[in-house]
Amino acid sequence: MAEKFSAQQLVVAEAQFTRPITFMLSVAQLEQLPEPEYDEVAFAGRSNVGKSTLINALFNQKRLAKASSTPGRTQQLNFFNFDDKLFLVDLPGYGYAEAPEKLVKQWQATLKMYLRGRPNLRRVFMLIDARRGIKKEDLEIMKMLDESAVSYQIILTKTDKVSATELQKTLATTAAQIEKHAAALPDIIATSSEKKIGLELVKAEVCSFMIR
Repeated sequence: MAEKFSAQQLVVAEAQFTRPITFMLSVAQLEQLPEPEYDEVAFAGRSNVGKSTLINALFNQKRLAKASSTPGRTQQLNFFNFDDKLFLVDLPGYGYAEAPEKLVKQWQATLKMYLRGRPNLRRVFMLIDARRGIKKEDLEIMKMLDESAVSYQIILTKTDKVSATELQKTLATTAAQIEKHAAALPDIIATSSEKKIGLELVKAEVCSFMIR
């Protein structure tokens, strides 16, 4: 993975992530979406996979994105303005959620419509728990992204919670699975927000959309 980016590119990306990022708004309905002024990247994944925690770790902040041990806390699309160059979106978790069924269905529908129709969405970073691998709910989102021709990249989270052998098995299994999906990128990034593993590669991927 590291060979995809030069040492200089990693240094530039690291510096870029010290630039300002500000919370813009939370979106519950598509009519509330901001104008597509900049390119956009989104972080998606099952509830409690660690999306908000990863975003906070990338920017070395504790409360930029709201993280919680309670699955399903992120119930809206949370938009951030990254240095007036890129929109970054923390998407509501799919799968299990501690919320009324009607509300869950409402925000899941909004999530799916957003992923299908956002014109400036350049990449979805799809987070997968390294302890669990790709599950049924992930496959449903992946199929939808394939059909919508929205490119996405797998990020394994919580890799510090598995052994090196288990991680290699998960990487191999995941690589084999995504070969069947047209919009999936082949490069998988293994990360740990707690141990700061792999974050430099995520930063470099994000920054590739900020070049003018």
